[in-house]
Amino acid sequence: MAAPARSLLKAASLLSSIHPSHANNVYTTKPVTLKERLAELIPAQIEHVKAVRAEHGKKAFGPVLVDQLYGGMRGLPALIWDGSVLDAEEGIRFRGKTIPECQALLPKAPGGSEPLPEGLFWLLVTGEIPTQEQVTELSKDWAARSAIPEFVEEILDRCPPTLHPMSQFSLAVTALNHNSAFAKAYQDGVSKKEYWGPTFEDSMDLIAKLPNIAGRIYRNVFGQGKLPSIDASKDYSHNLAALLGFGDNHGFVELLRLYITIHSDHEGGNVSAHTGKLVGSALSDPFLSYAAALNGLAGPLHGLANQEVLIWLRKMQAKIGEDASDEAVAQYAQETLNGGQVVPGYGHAVLRKTDPRYAAQREFALKHLPDDKLFKLVGQIYNIVPDILLKAGKAKNPWPNVDAHSGVLLSHYGLTQMQYYTVLFGVSRAFGVAAQLIWDRALGAPLERPKSYSTEAIEKMFKGKQ
Repeated sequence: MAAPARSLLKAASLLSSIHPSHANNVYTTKPVTLKERLAELIPAQIEHVKAVRAEHGKKAFGPVLVDQLYGGMRGLPALIWDGSVLDAEEGIRFRGKTIPECQALLPKAPGGSEPLPEGLFWLLVTGEIPTQEQVTELSKDWAARSAIPEFVEEILDRCPPTLHPMSQFSLAVTALNHNSAFAKAYQDGVSKKEYWGPTFEDSMDLIAKLPNIAGRIYRNVFGQGKLPSIDASKDYSHNLAALLGFGDNHGFVELLRLYITIHSDHEGGNVSAHTGKLVGSALSDPFLSYAAALNGLAGPLHGLANQEVLIWLRKMQAKIGEDASDEAVAQYAQETLNGGQVVPGYGHAVLRKTDPRYAAQREFALKHLPDDKLFKLVGQIYNIVPDILLKAGKAKNPWPNVDAHSGVLLSHYGLTQMQYYTVLFGVSRAFGVAAQLIWDRALGAPLERPKSYSTEAIEKMFKGKQ
């Protein structure tokens, strides 16, 4: 018998001896799960942080100015946040990758062109681009975790429709603490080295359950009928769209994929991210931590900004018409400033150029709704308002931020209930906060406890000093 034939027979004999339960492993390799990959990464990152602290731990960033304490701690280096870093000139990078790079590299849904938020979460947690198969498995995992307890459903159903959607959102997320894996593990005496495991489980549950909570709030407040079930064969954004009644609208589903991705994280100093990290540092579980973050997000200076933009745009349209001239738009913007108000959607605490999140939404609009009247007005404002702001000296950054565009896109597809917009922001921001909470527990981050001073103490401290 020829040698090749003997080799084939030997291989066939070997395969026949394999137990049926292991046979599939010969031909296919099950993709590594997010938790498995994280477990592989944690030991090396612990050593990496130790090395960074050993080399740089005693070095100073620079002086802290009294004005920074009175000025909202702007620019004060005080936090470690691994998922994203915001550069004043180029905008946000998620684990070193720009928004266009994420749009190009992250897996897409079949027939879709926008990145799947599942892939972005994998990137935030691991710093790696996942495979299509890994993202699909993550979608299925979240679908399997998506049901919310019956008592949480009852809490939401008993809320009066006049209660703000964000208040209901925070209430429901807080109640999820009832089934917290971390709270139970801590009570049972889990080792500090193992804190990350139940934190990961809670974080996955949190993200997975947000669409059902958000969908129930939307249906209850705005009267959109019975809530459909989560479809395990669909991605996260498609299921959220379906829960809101837009599952058959491909454009809206694609918008949600982009919206969640670009709103997911914006480094750690913003109110919602910092709140989640701060509360988590007390070893409050991810549900309690993120509920606190949502309360910060609900503020007019944070998550409510996009609806303020839309209100301003509609008032402008009502006064000067849908197809107004550049001169009329400029005059309305100037009148806004003259009235002691700001032009909503313009300026940012850190950015000094056009927000790349705005640019991503503009590209989406040019592709999907180029003739929308509000979108055209937004484009006019983009070409006109920065010069007005510069001449008036009203803004260090006269360029548009993410809020200047998002409400226009949502309203185009029929989601016109502006009070609800911050809920979608809340669904998105959970990705960044949850990723950091997991790493904080894995790296043993301590309780946050910065030093505070009174005005009187500052006066005494610098009395007689230049």
